[in-house]
Amino acid sequence: MEKPQIISILTTLFLFAIVAAGMTSCQGQVQTVLPHKVVANGQRSVPVYPDEEAYLHVARMKGEGGVAGIVGDVKQKFQAKEIEDQTPVQIVTADDNGAVITVTDGPMKGLTGFVPKQYID
Repeated sequence: MEKPQIISILTTLFLFAIVAAGMTSCQGQVQTVLPHKVVANGQRSVPVYPDEEAYLHVARMKGEGGVAGIVGDVKQKFQAKEIEDQTPVQIVTADDNGAVITVTDGPMKGLTGFVPKQYID
């Protein structure tokens, strides 16, 4: 073989090695996600809202009391899905109000939604 062909082959093998090492390091990062769970704080289940805006709207109505508070309770029942206490979840994003989660195990596996911060462990 000529010297330029050997250099070309070695360069190609070197680039494959770099790509393989990069892919391996990315897979290692995905597996280091910390496990979390929801905590019902004395209740049997935790509400999971479709998004943070829905949670804030319902919380505002419930905080007003009276008829608005009753309407807030009813809206929560229709908008929020209930997941069992101690359900394992993965946190997608979080802020001061709570977190967007994805249920990782159980009958609601795959469900994504917003959970208020007092229910996240």
